[in-house]
Amino acid sequence: MTQKINVSSLPEFDMASQLRSDSDITDYLSLVLKEGDTDELIRAVGYVAKARGMTQIAQETGLGRESLYKSFREGAKPQFETVLKVLRALNIELKAVAHHHA
Repeated sequence: MTQKINVSSLPEFDMASQLRSDSDITDYLSLVLKEGDTDELIRAVGYVAKARGMTQIAQETGLGRESLYKSFREGAKPQFETVLKVLRALNIELKAVAHHHA
C-alpha cells in the first residue's frame, strides 16, 4: 500500500540557512553566476544577505530592511546600484575576466 505524503506539511527549504561560511557563499554565487540566470542571481544575493543578517546589511547600505527583502524576492527587479551596495556590504567583489576561446 502506497502512503501519500502531504507536501504542505514539509518544512520550506531555506537556502540562506545553508550558507554558513564565506566558502559556501562564494561557491554558491559562483555557481549561480556561471549558470547566467539573472533572476536567480538576484535571489541568490538576497539569500546571502539574509544569511549574513539583513538588519546589518540594511545598516551598512543605508537601505531599509523591508525594502531589501522586497528587492531580492522572487520576481523583483532591483536597481543595479542596490545590488552593488549589498554586494559591497557583504564584502563580495565582482570581477570581469576575459573568456578565451580555444
